[in-house]
Amino acid sequence: MSGQDGGYGLGVDLGTSHTVAVLRWPDGRTRPLLFDGQPILPSGVFLDSSGRPHVGRDAQRLAQADPARYEPNPKRRIDESAVLLGDREIPIVDLLASVLGAVANAAVEAVGFLPPAVLSYPATWGARRREALAAAVGRAGWPPVTGTDPSSRPASGTLLVPEPVAAARYFADVLRRPVPVGSALAVFDFGGGTLDIAVVRNEGTDDAGRARFVVIGSGGVSDLGGLDLDAALVQHLGGIIATAHGVVWQQLSQPVTASQWRNRRQFWDDVRGAKEMLSRATTAPIPVPGVEQALHLTRDELESVVTPLLRRGVYEAASVLANCRLSVDQLAGLFLVGGSSRVPLVARLLHADLGIAPTVLEQPELPVAEGALAELSATALATVAAPAVRGTAGVPTSPAAPGTSALVPGQAGLYQGGAASAVSAPPLQSSGPYQQGVGPRQPGPGPHPAGVPAGYPGRPDSPPPYGAGAAPQPRAGLAGLVDRLPRRAIWIGAGALLALVGVVGAATLYLTRDRYPAIDFAPFAEIDRVAARVENPTTPFTVMAGDRAYVAYRRPDQRLDIAVVQAETAKVSRWITTDVGAEQWAGLEALPDVLVVKAGAVVGSTPRDLIAFDPDNGAKLWSRQVHGDDTIHYFDRYVVVLDKTAATVIGINARTGEEWTLPSPKGQYDSASAIYPMNTVEEVGGAAANPYGNPMMPNRGDDPRLVQIGADGSIRVIDVTNGRVLKTREKAADTDDFVLAYEGQLFVASPTDGYGLARYDLATLGAPTNVYTAPDKSRRPQALAPCGEHQVCLLEGAGSDKESTELVAVRTDDRADNQEAAWRKKVPQAQYLVPVGENMLVPIGSSEDSLRLFDPDGRNTLTREGVAVRVDGGNLLAFDASLSTYRDDASVAGVNVGSAKATELGQLKAIIPASCSWNTSVIVCGTDSEFLFARFVGSGG
Repeated sequence: MSGQDGGYGLGVDLGTSHTVAVLRWPDGRTRPLLFDGQPILPSGVFLDSSGRPHVGRDAQRLAQADPARYEPNPKRRIDESAVLLGDREIPIVDLLASVLGAVANAAVEAVGFLPPAVLSYPATWGARRREALAAAVGRAGWPPVTGTDPSSRPASGTLLVPEPVAAARYFADVLRRPVPVGSALAVFDFGGGTLDIAVVRNEGTDDAGRARFVVIGSGGVSDLGGLDLDAALVQHLGGIIATAHGVVWQQLSQPVTASQWRNRRQFWDDVRGAKEMLSRATTAPIPVPGVEQALHLTRDELESVVTPLLRRGVYEAASVLANCRLSVDQLAGLFLVGGSSRVPLVARLLHADLGIAPTVLEQPELPVAEGALAELSATALATVAAPAVRGTAGVPTSPAAPGTSALVPGQAGLYQGGAASAVSAPPLQSSGPYQQGVGPRQPGPGPHPAGVPAGYPGRPDSPPPYGAGAAPQPRAGLAGLVDRLPRRAIWIGAGALLALVGVVGAATLYLTRDRYPAIDFAPFAEIDRVAARVENPTTPFTVMAGDRAYVAYRRPDQRLDIAVVQAETAKVSRWITTDVGAEQWAGLEALPDVLVVKAGAVVGSTPRDLIAFDPDNGAKLWSRQVHGDDTIHYFDRYVVVLDKTAATVIGINARTGEEWTLPSPKGQYDSASAIYPMNTVEEVGGAAANPYGNPMMPNRGDDPRLVQIGADGSIRVIDVTNGRVLKTREKAADTDDFVLAYEGQLFVASPTDGYGLARYDLATLGAPTNVYTAPDKSRRPQALAPCGEHQVCLLEGAGSDKESTELVAVRTDDRADNQEAAWRKKVPQAQYLVPVGENMLVPIGSSEDSLRLFDPDGRNTLTREGVAVRVDGGNLLAFDASLSTYRDDASVAGVNVGSAKATELGQLKAIIPASCSWNTSVIVCGTDSEFLFARFVGSGG
């Protein structure tokens, strides 16, 4: 194994269900890192009532008492911005950071400091997911991610490496199995939550003389893992239990009390244990809570249940090989890794169907972590080869080379960088994306580097500027002609001219009117309160639809109670109660004449309900099930779902429930795609549902089009009303690109260094125009949104250096100086972009602790602490702190964008700030048992 005398190193496989880490000592010895004496750390996170995260087995134990505060598989939810744990919405990045923090703590306990580390990730992950992982690394207090090339990586950074490359390194370097140059290895990574399949080829040697492995094909099944095998077994056993003990099965399958939840979790644990035992034995007992006699599961029984699932994995493996144009005799091996691959049937089916005997180890959880460790170069490890020494604060530090920041333990699991700086682990307080209610709302489009969606696009047209105080012009043209006309002609012409001036004047007044007049803000005046109809309601949600408000809460029986309320009077028009319950509810979506209710999902593949109601009479219009990881966009009269499992786009008429379906384009290796709605002036000039600018109510107007970026790199323009593909362009974009569809144009920026911004005319999808090119190769985009007439804005930075972030404006009309910025402003620590009419709001700081507002010409017109939400295109509500998902007092100011005038509105006491919604005069917020309605405009407002 190369680099054995290089020094300490740490390889980490952050798994869906379990995380594994392997330490290497300077003499080359390797051993798994132990967590509570075990080599495997459960990846689940539990959030206690004080906001403190617990990881691993402690989290599992605590979850038995309060399952709603536990997320067992954070990695499986990487595409979501946040999850609801108890009464708090927690960014996924923070959950992953908690797991990585536990790994760092264990490493520090083992060797006295955090060694140079390499972290693996699935080969199918695009830039967006990798950036989220890099953000989690930073929030955990690790040295920042500095790249994916071991040979060029600085010693102080954390390296990311694809999981199949790490597995191939283990196969070649540790098992010493030959993978000749030009030959390939298939890696079948069957973990707890997903199946990932990749083909890795030896492309020759690197600078260190080792094989250089490159992924040439990948695929997998996102909803197939050990968890899914467990679910199939539970369902099978449930049929047996229900026949003899119906009440027992009812409580196990649909628990209500805390003890029933504990019994359910224990039963699932016992089923999982029996499955693992059947890898070594032919029969295994399964105790059933509430039943005296244990069930017995045989290996034959297990295999009959899981064979249909495993065949999906075998077919996918064959498909990946076919896409790589490889036959099995061209492979150097088929390597099985991941804990679920120890099920004997997996290797048997692969051998029988593919004709190659797989290599599987007794501990298949370890190869990816140890192979990742092998990616650390000898030079990187040499910087920490010496024993730990005592730091200036009296705690162990790594004797790292100058410029490195080896980590040592601090208070409460935090880390301190040498004697120079302190880096805090994530507090897991209420930071991250918030929507109305405490459930997650569909994020706006566009990728982002830290788990937070890019700024929501759109802006209203602004009138052209008119010069003031211009010098008088000589009497030429029309005036000169008048000088030469006879008197009678002058009077006749004057009448016509006055009529024309009247028309032109009216048009000018219309065009130059203030589209978003300043609101006459006034201190809060309570209107009334709407009380819940049951005791102990939980999870309040609100949403505004003009002068109508919807408020909702989760009942003890898990159903949702919804009140339709007149906002100006707080009078309830009617109550609606869902006919189904849900362990979690995700929130409300208001369309002009339809209310859509969304259930939450425990994991991405879990089905959840989408239900539409007529708010005028409370009638249920339709319902359908979608998956937890599906993308949903809302139009005035349509709902569009990107079904990632079936690789289809589904359009639903919001009133009738009638559907159309359209298959997604498939790529060489997968069928992942992305969809983006056409954004409009009206949306970015209307109320936003949260600090990220997502519209409170869709306003797509007369342009119900959708843009899809396919897995094959194609762009498709889709008519939302009927699913018809209007235009297609092949090999034009990637699903990881930053994409903005706005007012008939499409803007695409690749998340790569030295990027360019391309513009397409959506009417033709002809050849693009490059409207901007980054000034140097170090710059890459971070967000994209419109910011003025014929102008878009980007956040642009150098790698992960947030101090280098700039707000860049780019002209997009024919008068633009192509490839040059119209203006640029430095905005260190900028997070994302939120259009506010013609202006751009830029939140600053990782905890959204301040904001800056820029006008279309780049002038910084407002700087303020806290967070702000859009009331309309000319007015904001500014909160003094992040919109938390727990009860708090919120101080709020009203801000007129044009003048930057702020009016203090007072405090809203004992509310749940993340549950608030607003229109241009009224705000509504949930409390523990009721909903508060308050006005914030003066008598003339």
